[in-house]
Formats: sequence, structure tokens, C-alpha cells
Amino acid sequence: MNQEIELEILKNITNAKNQKSIANEIGHSVGKVNYVLKALIEKGFIKSERFLNSNNKIQYKYLLTEDGIKEKIDITDKFIKRKKEEYEELQREMESYKSQYSYAKSKEGIN
Repeated sequence: MNQEIELEILKNITNAKNQKSIANEIGHSVGKVNYVLKALIEKGFIKSERFLNSNNKIQYKYLLTEDGIKEKIDITDKFIKRKKEEYEELQREMESYKSQYSYAKSKEGIN
């Protein structure tokens, strides 16, 4: 679950205005985004830079580092692999359901 949140943050970080906008975009709380974002910064995947916006409010600009891009690729690859495995499992279940249905239908035809 954490890797999925990390991936969502890594995907949305360059367009982020603030942590609240990231939270709204990915559907998690600002606190959760803050926690994961700090961890990503500590790991060196994201750099943050402070700046003043036109309203004299301090904001941060988040930048994906080279390591962050590599991590984004790695997490995406793992995500795709996991989803393919889930899809294949669902396909096997569907085939089993179809077999059960065909068997039940054939038994009805005999009786």
C-alpha cells in the first residue's frame, strides 16, 4: 500500500502546488502525504525548495531527483507485475466459473 502512495506522489509531484493539492489528487489525507513525502525526501527521491509566492507566503517546489525517477520506474514496474498477476488469477477464476457453469448445465440436461 505504501508503495502505491509513493508512486502516486512521485507521479504527481512535479505539478503539485502544495501537499493539500497532492492529497486531493491522490485521495489521501494531507498528514499521510506529508509523512510519505518526508520519507521520499529523506531517501533522496525528491528535493524540496522553499520560495515566496506573490502573496508573500512560503511555499515549496518539489523536484524529482534522478534517483526519484529510477524509483518511480521501479515501483511502476512492480505495480504492473502485481496487477498482471492479479489479472491472471482473475482469468483462472473466470475459467473455473465457466467450467462449473458448463458442468451444471450439462447435468441439468441429463436429468
